[in-house]
Amino acid sequence: MAANLLLLVLDAVLGFFSGALLGRFYMQWARVSFRNPIGQFIVAVTDWLVVPVRRFLPGLFGLDLASLAPAWVAQVLAASVELGLRHGFPESAAALALAVLVVGLFETARVFLYLLIAVVIFSAVLSWVNPHAPTAPLFHALSRPLLAPVQRILPPIANIDLSPLVALLVFQVLLTVLGHLRASALMLAMAGG
Repeated sequence: MAANLLLLVLDAVLGFFSGALLGRFYMQWARVSFRNPIGQFIVAVTDWLVVPVRRFLPGLFGLDLASLAPAWVAQVLAASVELGLRHGFPESAAALALAVLVVGLFETARVFLYLLIAVVIFSAVLSWVNPHAPTAPLFHALSRPLLAPVQRILPPIANIDLSPLVALLVFQVLLTVLGHLRASALMLAMAGG
């Protein structure tokens, strides 16, 4: 029970921090201004790590690797603790290293997908409930790259935009695939140990 509680707290803390780093990564990729309460919060939470990392890990093709890499490292750390507590460490150091690196990658993708799900849900709810809310332009700008491809294929039906539902369905499918890939990676690591 103590191990489960430790994993719960670790997952919450590292998941929150990874989410903030991935939010920063996504906002920079989508070229969304940080001059809003959410953007300022993300910068305040992540600047202490991103600024020093940016000195030796510059961006690549407009991608902020100084935000992306620490999110992955945080998930690798969480994966290594989980692997040790739940499954025990495999005897092979190579199997252990590969397992935590791959599972960390899948977990980073999972946190990013949850972030995108939240963006789509907040954008849709704000557009229905309060389209003039102070954060509505932010969520609209963040959801536009996600919904525009769907909207090109599926135009509004009777002035109802179904693209958020389609995007959420795609994200759920991707989460399911990631879950299976993660489980397969853990099984291979344990078999290799």
